[in-house]
Amino acid sequence: MRAPVSWLRELVDLPAQEGGRAIAERLIRAGLEVESVERLGEGVQGTLVIGRVEQVEELTEFKKPIRWCQVDVGPAHGGVRGIICGARNFLAGDLVAVALPGTVLPGDFRIAARQTYGRTSDGMICSERELGLGDDHDGIIVLPPGTAKPGDDAAGIVGVGDEVLDIAVTPDRGYALSMRGLARELAIAYGVEFIDLGLALPDLPAPAEDGVPAQCGSDDLQACSLFTLRTITGFDPGAPTPAWMRRRLVACGMRPVSLAVDVTNYVMLELGQPLHAFDLDKLQGPVRAARAKAGDTLQTLDHVERALDADDLVIRDDRGSIGLAGTMGGLETEIDEGTTSIALEAAWFAPDVVARMSRRHRLSSEASRRFERGVDRALAPYASARAAALLLELGGGRYLGMTAVEAPRRPHVISMTGQLPAQVAGMEISQDRTEELLAAIGCDIALADAGLLVTPPTWRPDLSDPADLVEEVIRLVGYDRLPSTLPTAAMGHGQTLGQRMRRRIGMVLAARGAHEVLTYPFVGDAELDALRVDPADARRPRVRLANPLSDEQPYLRASLLPGLLAALRRNIGRGSDAGCLFEIGSVVQGQLGPPVGRPAVDARPTAGEWAGIEALLPGQPNMLAAVMCGDREPAGWWGPARSYDWSDAVAVADAVADAAGLQVAREPDEDPSFHPGRCARLLIAGMPVGVAGELHPRVTEALGLPARTCAAEIDLDTVTALAPEVRSAPQVSTHPVAKEDVAVVVSEMVPVASVEAALREGAGPLLESVRLFDVYRGPQVPQGHRSLAFALRFRASDRTLDAAETASAREAAVALAGQRCGAVLRGL
Repeated sequence: MRAPVSWLRELVDLPAQEGGRAIAERLIRAGLEVESVERLGEGVQGTLVIGRVEQVEELTEFKKPIRWCQVDVGPAHGGVRGIICGARNFLAGDLVAVALPGTVLPGDFRIAARQTYGRTSDGMICSERELGLGDDHDGIIVLPPGTAKPGDDAAGIVGVGDEVLDIAVTPDRGYALSMRGLARELAIAYGVEFIDLGLALPDLPAPAEDGVPAQCGSDDLQACSLFTLRTITGFDPGAPTPAWMRRRLVACGMRPVSLAVDVTNYVMLELGQPLHAFDLDKLQGPVRAARAKAGDTLQTLDHVERALDADDLVIRDDRGSIGLAGTMGGLETEIDEGTTSIALEAAWFAPDVVARMSRRHRLSSEASRRFERGVDRALAPYASARAAALLLELGGGRYLGMTAVEAPRRPHVISMTGQLPAQVAGMEISQDRTEELLAAIGCDIALADAGLLVTPPTWRPDLSDPADLVEEVIRLVGYDRLPSTLPTAAMGHGQTLGQRMRRRIGMVLAARGAHEVLTYPFVGDAELDALRVDPADARRPRVRLANPLSDEQPYLRASLLPGLLAALRRNIGRGSDAGCLFEIGSVVQGQLGPPVGRPAVDARPTAGEWAGIEALLPGQPNMLAAVMCGDREPAGWWGPARSYDWSDAVAVADAVADAAGLQVAREPDEDPSFHPGRCARLLIAGMPVGVAGELHPRVTEALGLPARTCAAEIDLDTVTALAPEVRSAPQVSTHPVAKEDVAVVVSEMVPVASVEAALREGAGPLLESVRLFDVYRGPQVPQGHRSLAFALRFRASDRTLDAAETASAREAAVALAGQRCGAVLRGL
């Protein structure tokens, strides 16, 4: 929301010495986010005066129309000056803004008397763009008669030097999308009186007795509980928008279009109520709000043909849909340059209905932004009266009256104790101060035995329970005045085992060349379908957001892989053709439990409340996922490149287990997301903790990833639970190592991990390490078999092993491998 300071000063009596930045500080202190303070006409230096055009001579001897103007700039500035101008939107007698020689305009454009078109142009008649006030360059600025006299300073009159606040409005503060709402905030901040012009009806002429106003209605009083329609005929479509209104619209970031459209936009900015003007002659029958019919279409003002959904709320007449309610009007009934009869709509539409419709059609407008955040429920007839009065004043015509339909509205009353804000804030806030601040924002307050009965104003739909009122009181007292006390940590605690584990694992993976990322926790069915995740799989999310940022990703993730693979694809698309990414984060698995009541904020929840909250929340385990593709090692003088493969994904699991002081076992798995035969189930102490391997070719194709992309996902909570609290330091023996190599022949169906585990167990406590260093398939082994060569290393802590001990341990290892896996010592 862009708010000119000069406009705010008209609505509230701000101290004259307070500039835009000081005003912005007050708003920031009140909880609003002021992103910038901009000065209009930044760069204008020198003399800018009001001039009156005395005479205009058309110079026809040139290729384009040129006008030689005699402009009176006042006796103090040389009286009448001759100025060359190419604009056509002014006549003799008009008041204009003139930059005299020596003036510097934005862009370091210096004005000087110069010879052009056979004349000496002694200054410049300025347009909005030339003064840095807007983008309009179709004509020069023409001021209303009587605005000023020749020679007066033009800077303040045309808006040069006016400051504009650019405010980021949060979803719960829709009232701040209007000058009315911001003026109220400033009145509270400065402690001055605020007179609410939003709920004051302007003087309108009595409805003409010989005319009938357009009729309106609402077929869905839940979605549209208030609908009004005012009718004006005999309107002059050629009436110009006054310069002061155009300047304010431009300063607020809106483009002037025509008087009828500009008035609706102006009142929306002023009061916060979106309006829409229909061409009455294009309407067929009564206008009403209703749900769309599935299969209907509507061409909106942006010239886009839109397929309507049965959940859409539309504005209809007898022919069908003529607008998306609270979002955008239809092209068939728009105001144009020939419109003389206007039907002015002002209504209240339910925020959730407009929000869903705006996202469904990917259409955000100034109107939908306000309705989504909540518009004043009582404002529509007042705002439409204000707009009608402006239209009649500036464009003429006859007023035929207003028709309306409204559902009964019951005020919402909130009960709270007068001491609640003080209890929550932890500081002294008296009940009288609480009542004063709540009354300042428009609340009606009544005393009761239980404390206060507070009725929020209609322009604050975000105030629904005592916590909201407490937030308002604390906000207006000042967040900067809240006492801050650091919590005292119990001696000897520090980081938990889980925190230490996550940090240790993150550093280990980073040291291996992986890059840690954070991805959004939202996911949709499309990504999970691409991953071939079964509907019954725990990785299918069960928790749907009530108000998702995107309808395409409405769930909380149950797996880290969808977001991580999307990040990998994004990096590849931006030129990174190889890499390894990992993420440590929580996922949401399982269903929500039964709903519970909201606990109080002034005391610790009871044991029963805690139990209810715990039962409500689904499981949220911490997981680790890693994805990788491309070259693990680039090609160079040292040799050819080596690409990431399934073994690198398994190596991630090994690194995680080693960092936790554990050992991970592997066995073949048939996860549909992974390539058959290149997928391993990961186990620690017999418990499954994750999966690793090469992604299925259909998955990589569906996600647009390189072939043979690999991934791993590990349950960190299970790893942490199995990890020892204190890790014992390894024993380092000073005695020499005994080296033995064995090559055994096993069936292709026997996993390497099973053979390794049998060798490790059979060798006994003297075995220090076992490592696979060769795999052979060829004529020297039977078909369907392979030879696995392992390096065994033996060492004792108290002596040097002799050959007999080493040979005995080696034979025991081979024997157990033969017994469990059918392994046969190669060469026998």
